[in-house]
Amino acid sequence: MSKRVMMTGNEAVAEGAIASGCRYFFGYPITPQNAIPQYMAEHLPEVGGVYLQAESELASINLVYGAAATGAYVMTSSSSPGISLMQEGLSYMLGSELPCVVVNMVRGGPGLGNIGAAQSDYWLATRGAGHGDGRCLTFAPHRVQEMYDWTFEAFPIAQKYRCPVMLLGDGLLANMAEPVRLRERQEPPPRDQDWAIGGRRNGRPRRIVNSLWTDVPVMEALNIRIQERFKQAAENETRWEEYGEDDPAFLFAAYGISARVCKTVIDRLAEEGIRARLIRPISLFPFPHKPFAEWAQRVERIVCVELSMGQFVEDVRLAIEGECPVDLIWHTGGVVLTPEEVIARVKELL
Repeated sequence: MSKRVMMTGNEAVAEGAIASGCRYFFGYPITPQNAIPQYMAEHLPEVGGVYLQAESELASINLVYGAAATGAYVMTSSSSPGISLMQEGLSYMLGSELPCVVVNMVRGGPGLGNIGAAQSDYWLATRGAGHGDGRCLTFAPHRVQEMYDWTFEAFPIAQKYRCPVMLLGDGLLANMAEPVRLRERQEPPPRDQDWAIGGRRNGRPRRIVNSLWTDVPVMEALNIRIQERFKQAAENETRWEEYGEDDPAFLFAAYGISARVCKTVIDRLAEEGIRARLIRPISLFPFPHKPFAEWAQRVERIVCVELSMGQFVEDVRLAIEGECPVDLIWHTGGVVLTPEEVIARVKELL
């Protein structure tokens, strides 16, 4: 029987990775994710894993590249400026069709910013993974149990689609503590992938991992192959949650910590007879276009709530194609919206 323990979001991420079979972690300290490498340093040796603090985020992502090329489950974590530094390495991994898991506990920015909770890396996480046409598959938990569960699930997803998977958190989710139901720790999967390097095992032919394709048609074919995997991910991995009234007057759109605020708002508005519903994307890329498009034909308006100056709202507007008005409620720079603020603004809009 699985057990429940109190954990912070950072600890849940680290334990979820170990439970999934991750045995290699390379990282560099930056708040508010420092408890992830700390937990890995303490607990990876228990299962024969390797923790290495690199000299920088640039080194971290390139160490991840090397481990991923052998078919291993490998992870790194950082926070906004550190993820920016990893962009070139992520693009090289996409060009080499290598899987990994990257955790971004977003902090207030731009620049070095602060360690406040923010969602201003939405574009970086959903359009990013460096230069070229590739992107990360991106998931956004909104409670500590989900931090654990989605880290656990991220590794086989990354292997299946041979690309980086990014988990998006923030300073609040990183450090809040909640009960987490743990799974049994699994052994790492076999590394006998048909693309992995590691010597001529069992007489198999030599393999080379590479992201340099000087033949132009070959480069185009690689991009097409990557996009086909993203289409498959859209069919198989798109996730969202709905919460609230079945016949709402308007719809909230929010993810991560902002979605938790919206759930409180919906409950309080219901006490006043104001009907609202929430769509919470769990997969940010692939984005859940379908439920937004369907609800846009049934509600008066959609209200996006995010801790950035209008990044997430762009995907919502693309999903509904002008079917209804879309408003935005936001804070930025590490300032967190309160339920009272959202309620007041909603009443103004209505």
